[in-house]
Amino acid sequence: MFGLVVLVAMIGIGYLVLTLTPAAITGYSEAAKMNPYVGYAYLGLIAFGGMLFFGVLSWLVYRLWRNTKENSRQTERRSRNPSELSSAERTAELGDNLQRSREHAEDAFRSPRLRSEIESAIAELEAKRSAKRLEIVAFGSISSGKSSLLNALAGREAFRTDVIGGTTTSECWAPWPDADEVRLVDTPGIAEVQGEQHGAEAAGAAEDADLVLFVVDGPMREFERALLTPLAKMEKRIVLCLNKADWYDRREREELLSQLREQTTGVVKSADIVAVRSRPTLRPQVRQRADGSQETVEVEEPPNIGPLADRLLEIVRDEGADLLLANLLMQSRGLVDEARERVLSALDEEADRVINRYMWAAGGVAAVNPVPLLDLAGGSAVTVKMVLDLAGVYKQKIDADTVIEILSQLGKNLLAMLGASAAAPALGAAVGSFLKTIPGVGTLAGGALQGVVQALVTRWIGRVFRTYYRSGMQAPEGIAELARNEWQILTRPDELRKLIALGREHLVGKM
Repeated sequence: MFGLVVLVAMIGIGYLVLTLTPAAITGYSEAAKMNPYVGYAYLGLIAFGGMLFFGVLSWLVYRLWRNTKENSRQTERRSRNPSELSSAERTAELGDNLQRSREHAEDAFRSPRLRSEIESAIAELEAKRSAKRLEIVAFGSISSGKSSLLNALAGREAFRTDVIGGTTTSECWAPWPDADEVRLVDTPGIAEVQGEQHGAEAAGAAEDADLVLFVVDGPMREFERALLTPLAKMEKRIVLCLNKADWYDRREREELLSQLREQTTGVVKSADIVAVRSRPTLRPQVRQRADGSQETVEVEEPPNIGPLADRLLEIVRDEGADLLLANLLMQSRGLVDEARERVLSALDEEADRVINRYMWAAGGVAAVNPVPLLDLAGGSAVTVKMVLDLAGVYKQKIDADTVIEILSQLGKNLLAMLGASAAAPALGAAVGSFLKTIPGVGTLAGGALQGVVQALVTRWIGRVFRTYYRSGMQAPEGIAELARNEWQILTRPDELRKLIALGREHLVGKM
């Protein structure tokens, strides 16, 4: 695309050189006849004008190149997972995302509440970054001992451990005494009462997790594996904990751990699968009585979470900074997307007002101008201004791709207007004929009909560019397909009826 722009620029330069050189020579000769110094001054003015022209052209080409490269770089970097980026690249993108979120907050100035919510989310993310606060988020099915395990890690009863299903109904957290600035976070158990709602809450908590603690009490069940898959797609570091290890003897425990490793191959590292016991257990013990007889008594053994605590502490110490940075990056991407979507809803309303204003301005030019092709030029100028104003609404930079798309859409606009202003060309005839199938068109005068056609085309182009700018100047299905889709929407009978009714109001009275 950028190469095509350069080619067009070179052709334009060549054309100017070929056409202006003879005129410059003639002008110099006439000036030199009056006075040699006048001739030199004339050449100086030409040289200055040429330098100014080439300077402006070079600046424009450079801006197009720079914007195109920047847009491509941001798109490419954002498409990569954190694990594919260096620490410096993660830090750079995190800073960019926070800045873009602030810009979205500024765009929300018409909605103080929305702006406050976005700024609050930014402040929370920056506070976590500044405090270097790591969150270990626990997931597990009902009665897997997840909350009891977190209580053992926290060293106190910080999490509810009721045996009735569905008691952990919302996310809660407590500090981890073994590591500063580390939070232990409990989530609703999966497959509990109201499982779908709790599952959604668990998935939301997963997005904030720097390190995931996944608790099971036996072989992984299907619904547990179903949650493990999206966690892996988020590139979350997962520690799989087999709780209630005292349920199994040594052989059974080793077989179960081996099975869990097979079930989580490629998702959980083998070293991150540990077996623990989060609750006290009773162990039989044989005691010798004074008379020489023996008795068997049950002795309570304290919880044994050492393997898990050691593994978590090792990960936090060795990889905590990288895990935090990776998660902050993913959260910042989510923040940018959410803020952008919410702000875009407000910007869409502003864009619709811009389109409505310009479509009737273009229609009015076409309706009242009796001179063929002058209405074409006037309508096209209005359309170009509309496209540029829409770019301003969505704060999109005009790069090489945008220039090409503008030229493409203006070509379509040109064909449509020629068809509406000259009586025979196929496109105008087709549009006019199509409009006549809609009740009420017969009441429009010829100029008004031409204005309605122009308004329709301008609205179509505006809708195409609104969608294009809204998506960050990306059209995955292609700009041509986007244009066809918008045309199909705008030429539905109900939409055309509305357009004709508005055409009577905006155009007929002005003729």
